[in-house]
Amino acid sequence: MRAELRDLGIMAYGDCWKLQRSLFDALCAAKAAGMQPAGEAGTILLVEHPAVYTLGKSGKQDNMLCSEERLAWLGAELYHIDRGGDITFHGPGQLVCYPIVDLGRLGLGIRSYIDALEQTVIDLAADYGIEAHRCEGASGVWIGEQPRLRKLCAVGVKASHAVTMHGLALNVATDLRWFLNINPCGFSDRGTTSIVQEIGRMLNVDDIKPAFVNRLSENLNVEIYKN
Repeated sequence: MRAELRDLGIMAYGDCWKLQRSLFDALCAAKAAGMQPAGEAGTILLVEHPAVYTLGKSGKQDNMLCSEERLAWLGAELYHIDRGGDITFHGPGQLVCYPIVDLGRLGLGIRSYIDALEQTVIDLAADYGIEAHRCEGASGVWIGEQPRLRKLCAVGVKASHAVTMHGLALNVATDLRWFLNINPCGFSDRGTTSIVQEIGRMLNVDDIKPAFVNRLSENLNVEIYKN
């Protein structure tokens, strides 16, 4: 089974969300009509966004800690979106991955799919000597324990008719001060971190993309190719 990779570089969140919905709708329609190409599971998008906060459908507005005027002054946007989870930040230095894939073709349920996304980041972190883990009762990938529990990667997905959208946001070299404006993912007693913060040397998003794609391919058990 294969999935096409599209590296979008830097793209505004609104434009990328529109592209996601277009790919999602097309895959759902092809699936319903029995017209999916043989051996194809869907599309995987990699992207960096300019500064933006996104609030999931079950999120609480109170977890945004600054006003709209403050956001405008900072040059950031806020979107209310249709994924699971609470509020998070996307911005420069963060690798965002949106798989729009048919879980049926991958042989995965939604829980095993989320596990595969999280394991991808856990494996990638290990490649850099970072011991990352899941945290009971909270999605995503974490480092450390309380009172120094800190989030490395946020995960929030939507699935309908076993087709996915949204995905994960991995802090590579993200300016972590952006997270001071929110209770990340709804938590006020946990911190955030990045790969650069943990290893103490500079990397950028392009540096880790090949290893990330390899790890994602392994954990989804799919060949990821780029046209």
